[in-house]
Amino acid sequence: MLSPDDRPAPPRHILTPSTLNRLVRGLLEDALPLVWIEGELSNVARPASGHLYFTLKDSGAQVRCAMFRPKSAALRFKPVDGMQVLLRARVGLYEPRGEFQLVAEHMEPAGEGALQREFERLKAQLDAEGLFDAARKRPLPRYARRIGVITSATGAAIRDVLSVLERRWPLAEVDVLPVPVQGREAPPAIVAMLKRASASARYDVLLVTRGGGSLEDLWAFNDEAVARAIHASAVPVVSAVGHEVDFSIADFVADLRAPTPSAAAELLVPDAQATVRHLRQLRQRLALFEQRRLQSLTQRVDHLLARLQAQRPQARLARDRERLAHLRHRLLGVLRERQQRDRARLDRLHGRLLARHPQQRLPLLQRQLAEQSQRLRQAIARQLERDRHALQQAARTLHAVSPLATLERGYAILFDGDGRIVRAPDDVGEGEHLQARLATGELKLRVLGK
Repeated sequence: MLSPDDRPAPPRHILTPSTLNRLVRGLLEDALPLVWIEGELSNVARPASGHLYFTLKDSGAQVRCAMFRPKSAALRFKPVDGMQVLLRARVGLYEPRGEFQLVAEHMEPAGEGALQREFERLKAQLDAEGLFDAARKRPLPRYARRIGVITSATGAAIRDVLSVLERRWPLAEVDVLPVPVQGREAPPAIVAMLKRASASARYDVLLVTRGGGSLEDLWAFNDEAVARAIHASAVPVVSAVGHEVDFSIADFVADLRAPTPSAAAELLVPDAQATVRHLRQLRQRLALFEQRRLQSLTQRVDHLLARLQAQRPQARLARDRERLAHLRHRLLGVLRERQQRDRARLDRLHGRLLARHPQQRLPLLQRQLAEQSQRLRQAIARQLERDRHALQQAARTLHAVSPLATLERGYAILFDGDGRIVRAPDDVGEGEHLQARLATGELKLRVLGK
């Protein structure tokens, strides 16, 4: 039996620093998802590359951090040493130096409501300037002929607004004025569209709207330039930003604030069905009024005729009777003509409403949908053909430089026992085992001599 000292030692698995750091990085990234961490900034540096490097510390420890473009370019504030911030970051390892670090995805000033404080500051400033004064708010037109909707052309808000407007008042012309409603490019785009729509003198009212979101998502409508553009608009502006519980600076400056985009659409136009019912009621009242007026005039004529007969002025009575009969005939004719004219006008209005019913536009919309679907399929087919050609070209290029192509021409790659590539005879010793990589497999070799 062999003594413990004579037993063969187990094989050693030797790692390089690069391999070790790669393993540690993988363990860290797999074990820890995105984390939120708060601390104080120090050693803040922003080189020409646009990346942001800094240290996050507290009273007991510190950790190196990096924030790469375009994340750092989207910051709304300038990070400086000593600032308390809140990070959302990935935990990782910088492999070349073996240094533990955080890769930041999002940064904001720490403490509750930095955006909310800016919101309250701007709100107080504009209120003091009189931009929220109720006396300057203008009433909306009762029957808007043209409505401009300033919002995202692809959001849910515009679909809700168009659906409600089409259902309630199809006579109105609605123009979608597309702008981004989120991000740094949104405020200048909204301001430019407000100025353009106001200067065009085309619209009776403008609607500025978007769907719900966080305070950061809605921040474009808390921009001072947007507020002043709404205040300077030559036509009334309705604001409907976010959900019912959301309030923005645009809501306070606008002539009317609606709790949701759908509610804004209902406030902009009357209900077509209710208007038709009202017109029918007016027609009935008019007919009843004319009937009662005719009865009153007939009674008066009969009363005057009775008085004339009581006085017995035979010649005058005959003339007056004939004149009264003539006037009565003319009066009845005028009343009938007026009733027919009013009835014809009401019928024309009713016909125009029926002609603009959404059901009449369905065939046109279906044809447009079919045309767009055909164009989309053709565009997809063309893009697929271009991508297929590019993939084939890339495959040919990649195959031309692939080491596997070299192996197919009869060459081989030698590896030593540690998996390193053998480039010179001095890299190996006699009797050492090697591994040869061929085009279709591998060979186990042993060095017999140099």
